[in-house]
Amino acid sequence: MQMLTPEQAWHYRIVPKSTGNDSLSFYIDETVFDLGTINELEVIFGKTIYLEKVEWTRINKTLSKYYRIEHNKNATITAKGTHDDFLLNLIAEAKGLGSSDIHIEIYEGKCRIRIRMDGMMVERYVIRKEEYPSLINKIKIKANLDIAEKRLPQDGRIFFVVGEDKKFDIRVSVLPTLHGEKVVLRLLSNDATNIDIYKVGFTEFDLENYLEGVKRPNGIMLISGPTGSGKTTTLYATLKLLNKETRNILTIEDPIEYTLDGINQVQLKESIGLNFGSALRTFLRQDPDVIMVGEIRDPDTASMAIRAALTGHLVLSTIHTNSAWGTISRLVDMGIPPFLIANTLNTTVAQRLVRLLCPDCKKEEVFTSFLYPKQFVPFRVVSRHCVAQGCEKCFYTGYKGRKAVYEVIPIDATLSKQIKEGQYEISELLKERKIKSLSENVFELFESGKTSLEEIYPLLFNF
Repeated sequence: MQMLTPEQAWHYRIVPKSTGNDSLSFYIDETVFDLGTINELEVIFGKTIYLEKVEWTRINKTLSKYYRIEHNKNATITAKGTHDDFLLNLIAEAKGLGSSDIHIEIYEGKCRIRIRMDGMMVERYVIRKEEYPSLINKIKIKANLDIAEKRLPQDGRIFFVVGEDKKFDIRVSVLPTLHGEKVVLRLLSNDATNIDIYKVGFTEFDLENYLEGVKRPNGIMLISGPTGSGKTTTLYATLKLLNKETRNILTIEDPIEYTLDGINQVQLKESIGLNFGSALRTFLRQDPDVIMVGEIRDPDTASMAIRAALTGHLVLSTIHTNSAWGTISRLVDMGIPPFLIANTLNTTVAQRLVRLLCPDCKKEEVFTSFLYPKQFVPFRVVSRHCVAQGCEKCFYTGYKGRKAVYEVIPIDATLSKQIKEGQYEISELLKERKIKSLSENVFELFESGKTSLEEIYPLLFNF
């Protein structure tokens, strides 16, 4: 890395390969290979030069990772003043790309920076170990953390302004590891203007069922799914729809990811006893119409949410289960009697985010059924499918963008009776109501060529 300056590497489009006593070998972009380049490099280094041609995409990927250059000299991002350094440009770049997290890590042989794009980690830069301590200290100073403390985990926040009016928070987490401190920057956007319940990804049929639940004056609507599946975004889109002058809406969240005018939002603070359960108790004295609870994670929160629904409030929340119907089992496991669940639960939703294939590089191939998981029975015959390739536009991942996929089960009188009686086999009832499972909805995305079998593979058994 230290053989070349970033300017030399990008100008000649070369990457060091190996060194000998009187020679140097480089990889070079095959599209710009020129014998004159050899002469120039021999003058610069005073050694015999050997060049090996490789694809331009590989050169681009390597240069952007190991030889960063400042593309944006007029960075408008500020943090407690105007700065123009690598950290601020890194945050501006990640924000511009729609990344949710920046991971800064140190190992025995290298230090790397990865960003999470569309839910997957992408290695963006490799930096020298000498640069690492000063970068970590800059982050700590901006987050008001102790730069002398390197043995214990620390958490902080940085408030950023991009341009003149866009603001966002960064949650900073510092973790001591074997070779040094690992830092994760979570980029939290406060801008909720683009969140729309009609654009989050519901099919027309599922959206109709979901909105029927939203129109009810009371009951619980639960959205299930793993961390990072977009549940909170769906809840905010629902709150925007419900947000009217005639309604009193209260939320308890950890953290508050978006700020919405007209809604009273409360930040969770476990350290002083402000948790979901205690906040809900107070909410019931605040004459609410709609209550949003960030997550039902313990029996106390679950029982308070049930109580709120029984007393005439609409409660929106998330819960960790594998499917929409699995929500029932989770609530029973938390100690909620089935008859209370049946009387309060009005809609249960399962949600996942599926990465979409990059339209610039996806490739169509002949499909064979042995590629399916064992014991999986496909819904329809597929003769051709699209696979991920990778190009510069998608950072060589093969995917660009994500789409939310839902399974919506409205709880009617028949399903309510099933819950009371403990009869949880409802597959035939769902078919009669034409309710599609997560598995069916992701299969349709695969069938249409928008995503790959590899991406939907884990969801094919979510019935």
